[in-house]
Amino acid sequence: MKIIVPMAGRGSRLRPHSLTVPKPLIPIANKPIVHRLVRDIARILSEPVEEIAFILGDSAFFGDEVVKSLEELAESLGAKASIYRQLEPLGTGHAIMCAEPSLSGPAVVAYADTLIRADFQLDPAADAVIWTKEVDQPEAYGVVKLNDKEEIIELVEKPKEFVSNQAVIGIYYFKEIADLKNELQYVIDNEIINGGEYQINDGIKRLMASGKIFKTGTVDEWMDCGNKNVAIDTNTRIMKFMVHDDSEELHTTASINNSTIIQPCVIADDVVLNNSTIGPHVSIGAGSIINDSTISNSLIQTQCSISNAQLDQAMIGNHVRYDGKFKQISIGDYSVLE
Repeated sequence: MKIIVPMAGRGSRLRPHSLTVPKPLIPIANKPIVHRLVRDIARILSEPVEEIAFILGDSAFFGDEVVKSLEELAESLGAKASIYRQLEPLGTGHAIMCAEPSLSGPAVVAYADTLIRADFQLDPAADAVIWTKEVDQPEAYGVVKLNDKEEIIELVEKPKEFVSNQAVIGIYYFKEIADLKNELQYVIDNEIINGGEYQINDGIKRLMASGKIFKTGTVDEWMDCGNKNVAIDTNTRIMKFMVHDDSEELHTTASINNSTIIQPCVIADDVVLNNSTIGPHVSIGAGSIINDSTISNSLIQTQCSISNAQLDQAMIGNHVRYDGKFKQISIGDYSVLE
């Protein structure tokens, strides 16, 4: 089994946090989004992952440290990492085709901007599976249309009339991904463009038209990381799942001096807490020092120094120095507020 991860986008909705760190590598509960996504997918699959193909943007932004992080992720799952580049933003279908040498055999395609919780088996009778989530307002999403055999026969974007409540979340399984490759090559060769780009949906629609059987795989949870507010919400939800799973990530050996931690929190082991109350639902990255502060429901990244803070629903980047009494904030990397 292979996992194909297109992740070349800059994540403009998450600025300023994505100005210096690619969005898929921004930590949720102290672990990069793409790391959590790939591990969650690997847990669902019934066969071992042999290769993970990452499609990155240019090397100036997705540099050596990014590549090393992804190689280590693949190695931790017993898989080979393949690195490809999408140097022009030409769409989801084009991104997949940038990994053309890896497009053979069974594979999952997963766009690295959401997190999931799921527990289902891939349908062996299906040529492909589109992962979906039941939603309350399907008119706001792209949804699947099903026939009486529960097979997907159409993809409908933001339907004005009810089609189904199964929203497409951006994760797909193909029993033979070379079939998708062939259809996407046709899309590119014939310049079939939607929204100014080559889209994966146009390749999928051609597969459906050829008679390939598509089924749904419904996830229990679908969490966005697209902007500051939803990233904080996802940070909180992941910690709640950790409590349910009794995750070791909730345990810390941080230096706790006259301070209280209200669980659940994910705090790196070398963090220093002085005269502070932390939690619930706070993640604090490595090398950070918190003094005389009360922080809840917040995401703080690495090497930060925070003093005299009363924070709730805050997202703070790396190498931030903050001293103040603001409450709701969003601070990018290397900012200084004193």
